[in-house]
Amino acid sequence: MATHSYTAILEKEGDMYVALCPELDVASQGATVEAATANLKEAVELFLECADPEEIKRRLHTEVFVTRFETVHGYPSCVT
Repeated sequence: MATHSYTAILEKEGDMYVALCPELDVASQGATVEAATANLKEAVELFLECADPEEIKRRLHTEVFVTRFETVHGYPSCVT
């Protein structure tokens, strides 16, 4: 079996963490970062095991970039 690397993007929502794999558009959640990541890994593995190869091919994004940027806010930039 081949091993592949995927991206996990996590965001805290209330008391839970939501985890997203943008390459396959698969998401999961957990009470901790570790649990959300483990649940996402399981969700991706189940998806890859059960999905039709054409669906995997259609959903797979091979180039995913995660970056940060800064912006200034706090002052109205538009006059209504």
